[in-house]
Amino acid sequence: MITCPPHLEIRDARFSALVHPMSKLERIAEGFTWTEGPVWFGDRGCLLFSDIPSRRIMRWSEAHGVTVYRGDSGFNNGNTRDRQGRLVGCRHGARDVVRTEHDGTLTVLADSWQGKRLNSPNDVVVSSDGAVWFTDPTYGIISNFEGYSAEPEQGARNVYRLSPEGALSVVVSDFVQPNGLCFSPDERVLYIAESGSSHDDAVPSVIRKFDVEGDRLTDRGVFVTIDRGLPDGMRCDTAGNLWSSAADGVHCFAPDGTLLGKILVPELVSNLCFGGADGRRLFITATTSVYRVFVDAAGAEPWTRGHLC
Repeated sequence: MITCPPHLEIRDARFSALVHPMSKLERIAEGFTWTEGPVWFGDRGCLLFSDIPSRRIMRWSEAHGVTVYRGDSGFNNGNTRDRQGRLVGCRHGARDVVRTEHDGTLTVLADSWQGKRLNSPNDVVVSSDGAVWFTDPTYGIISNFEGYSAEPEQGARNVYRLSPEGALSVVVSDFVQPNGLCFSPDERVLYIAESGSSHDDAVPSVIRKFDVEGDRLTDRGVFVTIDRGLPDGMRCDTAGNLWSSAADGVHCFAPDGTLLGKILVPELVSNLCFGGADGRRLFITATTSVYRVFVDAAGAEPWTRGHLC
């Protein structure tokens, strides 16, 4: 009889089919200050992730271990890829969203709204039409730890959409601190994390659900509440399950909002992504380390399953 290992907490029988009891939670990298923004490059066989206070983007691969990808990241936080395979990141230092071109040069995609500087872009996703969606809380300007201390110029902590033609618009404006975001596999739903409880216990630790209608969002209310800590980064798998960071690990929710189970991690989790050679490894950034665990699920983002689609 196979017993459930201590890093798995099963709340619903469906979770047993997603994380095998013989899977191990492995620490594959350690010694960082605050890890964030994991993104898998299936066509290069490597993981990129941010060490925000150290102002570095790191690279991990099975063959070469940990190396420095970018030595001066400008307090880069969240990362994703576009459909051309380019890295898109959020920099707290410059308070912008930036794209790394194939030749290594950087293109600033957005740094202001209505003539005023953005707060500190945090996390980002790119939809199949090429639009860039990102959150803009104030974490990067609250202190000098993850950016440069400054007063916000924006009157709200917005969620933005940058059209393929370069037009920036506000799609949500009522978050206390919007954080991680991800699309459902069919891109009909956008999930956005509310992490305002980081500085105000009165703010609920919830993930909200929005219907996507072209360049507009319709608020469908609270999707789930995180019962330990707050939600930060998150990803969907191809079946529509939502995997979210939390204080005690990664929480997995079914499309109907049922908590299926948890992957318990010994450090505070910030973010996660799917990847690996078979697309069925969950990479977890957690405070000073990066962890990996086998899951019987594949990420909804195309580059997590090998080469770009």
